[in-house]
Amino acid sequence: MKRYIRLYLYFLRFSFSRAMEFRLDFFFRIIMDTVYYVVHIMFFGVIYTHTNMVGGWNFDQLLIFICGFFLVDAIHMTVHANNMWALPEHVNTGNLDYYLIRPVSSLFFLSHRDFAANSFVNLIIAAALLIWSFHRYPGDFSTVQILVFLLLLLNGAYLYWIMHMCFVIPVFWTHSAHGFQMLFYSLKQFAERPDPIFQGMLRRGLTTILPFLLIASFPARMLFEGVNPYILLHAGGVSLLLTLFLLWFWHRALRSYSSASS
Repeated sequence: MKRYIRLYLYFLRFSFSRAMEFRLDFFFRIIMDTVYYVVHIMFFGVIYTHTNMVGGWNFDQLLIFICGFFLVDAIHMTVHANNMWALPEHVNTGNLDYYLIRPVSSLFFLSHRDFAANSFVNLIIAAALLIWSFHRYPGDFSTVQILVFLLLLLNGAYLYWIMHMCFVIPVFWTHSAHGFQMLFYSLKQFAERPDPIFQGMLRRGLTTILPFLLIASFPARMLFEGVNPYILLHAGGVSLLLTLFLLWFWHRALRSYSSASS
């Protein structure tokens, strides 16, 4: 464990040093994500000019939910996204060989090597928006509710990474991950909607097979409806099963990989 922590600290130092060499991109990423946050909040603001409730949530409740999603998305963009985008190139050029011979987990190395320092400021902005949404909320939450909410958001960020990785891994067979990546980002929009609006088989699928509703919507429900042990067990069980599936899928993909030396 100490070796992985020390390795990740090296990743952070290298990433921040490189980000400072491209300052225009650094500031453009901040502006781009800030516009993304504003547009989403305005979008729901317009909806609430025509109704008082969406999926049983008022505007203040939905604001906490959407700011929670902003935080999860910012974590993913900062920690994992660059690595997901680079993996297809590593596979197709044979550069993956250099990662497979490292004395650490290849999945860890390829998922965390590039820390997007230019998105780190946006992570701070997303956290500030979440604090603001709590501050303006008219009700009160217990310390336990807030802690469980934050824990489930972190679990949501973990699920976000697993699902994204599962949509990238097919590149080992297709040699192009563009279609699967676009499919993932299209499906990701389900995570930006409150879960009560979904019903039937679609809801079951979005809480188990592709658990986009567990990313931010279920954590928000723990705030508004109280701590529910069933939701905690469900989120933990789905995370465990998807982790096992990802490990199997990754090792299965590596067995199909044709290295640069083959």
